[in-house]
Amino acid sequence: MPPMEEYFDEVAPLWESRWLTNAGEKHRELERALAERLKVGNVSLFSNGHSALECAIEALGLGSDGRDEVVTTPYTFVSTTNAIFRKGLTPVFADVRPEDCTIDPERVEAAITPRTCAIVPVHVYGSLCDVDAIQEIADRHGLKVVYDAAHAFGVERLDPASGEWRGAASYGDASMLSFHATKVFNTVEGGAVCCAGPALKTAIEEWRNFGLEGPESDAHPGGNAKMNEFCAAMGLCNLRHLDEELAKRAAVEEHYREGLAGIPGLRLLEPQRGVKPNHAYMPAFFGEAFGADRDEVMAALAERGVGTRRYFFPCTNEAPWVGRVGIDPGDTPVARRLSREVLTLPLYADLTLEDVDMICEIVRGCAR
Repeated sequence: MPPMEEYFDEVAPLWESRWLTNAGEKHRELERALAERLKVGNVSLFSNGHSALECAIEALGLGSDGRDEVVTTPYTFVSTTNAIFRKGLTPVFADVRPEDCTIDPERVEAAITPRTCAIVPVHVYGSLCDVDAIQEIADRHGLKVVYDAAHAFGVERLDPASGEWRGAASYGDASMLSFHATKVFNTVEGGAVCCAGPALKTAIEEWRNFGLEGPESDAHPGGNAKMNEFCAAMGLCNLRHLDEELAKRAAVEEHYREGLAGIPGLRLLEPQRGVKPNHAYMPAFFGEAFGADRDEVMAALAERGVGTRRYFFPCTNEAPWVGRVGIDPGDTPVARRLSREVLTLPLYADLTLEDVDMICEIVRGCAR
């Protein structure tokens, strides 16, 4: 959270304007600031990331031509899978790459059928998918690509074609971002869809606002997912402090890497080459050689008051309601194994290095 006085100063003009929602001044200012920061063509703000993803699916017309299958990953938060189901589409799960937990392009290719209309990959823990391979597959098969980029706020990639740094949210037909309170950048609660074309931005914003083309023109059966001015004001404040936040997170992550280095059976994700990370999460994977399993490590940390999370566990294709439609989680063995090994350790800007040392000591004490 920003300094309280800074936020109060930011929201004070709202008492003068009385404009609290429906694309007010703060809303428009935050959209412009985010487009510049994220190096994207268009930003449309939402009340939350899940609604943003559902709206992107609607605005792109996925399923409207009779093709209802969407190739996606089971190694994600339930929101991704839920959004696909709730829009009347059928998820087809492709396995992930063990080195970075993102969807495997080879498995994507194998999952495509005549009924496939889109690919919905996920940038996991801030690690970027193989965006070039995914786009090549999509272009060849005539598919849309919608990225769940909830973890990838501010991540940039050195684009091999242009030689310039390109924002993670600029890939695909659209990318969804989450501004939930737990994210690197938050608006208390919120999200966004980033896209290249102004026509798609217009369609997205119509779906976001009841499907209205104008005050009295109901063009689509849209929903209500607008971001209010108070959340936008929080975003404007937090954006000013983002570089400081990222620097602190980077120092915490580096200290973890030093403290957990060289432990047999414990694997940390390697930084991706040519990518500026956002240090969003600290996932650790506990294999058989470690000695203790993931849940035993989690319990040992909990005894000392350290909160952790099995993020992501279980895979979304293991949910009971998914199984009722005939999906077999055994078809994605890599994702299933990773979900049983992963434990995300605390990582936030104000986590002290002394606490990181304590956490590393507990983890090391669990090893064989």
